Amino acid sequence: MTVAILDIDGTLVDTNYHHAIAWYRAFRQHEIVLPIWRIHRHIGMGGDQVVAALTDDRTENEQGDDIRAAEKTLYFQLIEEVQPMAGARELIEQLKAHGHTVVLASSAKADEVDHYLDLLDARELADDWTSSADVESTKPAPDLVSSALEKVGASPDDAVMVGDTPWDVEAAGKAGVKTLAVLTGGFAVSELEEAGAAAVFESVNELCEKLGETPLR
Repeated sequence: MTVAILDIDGTLVDTNYHHAIAWYRAFRQHEIVLPIWRIHRHIGMGGDQVVAALTDDRTENEQGDDIRAAEKTLYFQLIEEVQPMAGARELIEQLKAHGHTVVLASSAKADEVDHYLDLLDARELADDWTSSADVESTKPAPDLVSSALEKVGASPDDAVMVGDTPWDVEAAGKAGVKTLAVLTGGFAVSELEEAGAAAVFESVNELCEKLGETPLR
C-alpha cells in the first residue's frame, strides 16, 4: 500500500474523552442529562448526527444546532489539555521514511484541525489533510476517506486507513479501504474487528513497532 490515511481525533491526538465531556455539558445546558458512557459510544460519529442518535429527531430539529454550537465552545475550553498520542509523530515519520504518502483525516472545522497540525508539528511532514470543508456527509459515510484519496489522487486499492472507532472502520470500508485500528479511542478489540478492522493494535506505539507486519510495511 502506498497511501496512509491517518484519522486525527482519537488516533493521533487524545481527544475522545474531552469531546464526550463537552457533549455532556452541551446537552446539560439544554436540560438534557445523558450518561457520559452513552455519549462516548457515539464519539467518532459525525457531530451532525450525534444529537439525533443520542436523543430523537424532535430534539435534533428543535435544538440540534444550538447543542452543537455549545459543544464546540465547551470543547475549545478543553482543547489546550489535549496531547498527541504517544508515537503519533513517529508513525508519520516512519511512513514518510518508507516512501508512503500520508493524509491526515478529520471532519472537524479548520481551526480545530489547525490546532492539531501544530500540536503534531505535522504541516511539513504530512502530504495533505482534510477538514469539514472537504466532507458533505460525516462518518460513518465514506466521504472523509474518499476526500483523503482525492487529495492525493489515489485509489482505494492503494490505501490503508488508521483509525480508533468503529465509525472510522465503517467509513473506510464503504470507501473500499482497509483499516488498521488502535485502542486509543476507548473501543474494544471485538467492536473494531466486528466493524471490519483488518488488525487491531493496543496503541500507536505498538503499531509503529509492528508496522512491518501490516500492509504499510
